[in-house]
Amino acid sequence: QVQLVESGGGTVQAGGSLTLSCTFSENYKNKCMGWFRQAAGKEREAVATVGPGGTVSYYADSVKGRFTISRDNAKNTVYLQMNSLKPEGTAVYYCAAVGPDRWSCPNPPFTKTFTYWGQGTQVTVSS
Repeated sequence: QVQLVESGGGTVQAGGSLTLSCTFSENYKNKCMGWFRQAAGKEREAVATVGPGGTVSYYADSVKGRFTISRDNAKNTVYLQMNSLKPEGTAVYYCAAVGPDRWSCPNPPFTKTFTYWGQGTQVTVSS
């Protein structure tokens, strides 16, 4: 059973930083992982994805230059370092993994191609 557990969310002032972490089960070391977010009243959107070897596959235009995705397979963890946060970044952030028939990152990273999801962690950016 795949398990994804996010941590690191919280409230931060605009311009501040947060680092989200997601631990994943052992059998997902060879899978593409991604971070998604969903703001109130909006659709879930991809933020960043990273391949099984650590190569970054995708950043949303809105976060390029400010967010960094990375993974440490020895620790079964994927990270999202978020700098220069903006109020529009307020959302529930989800960690996700591609489905059982995929290993590489889909491009573009359609939400439906990620089968496994964590419970989400709230990030609130105050102005």
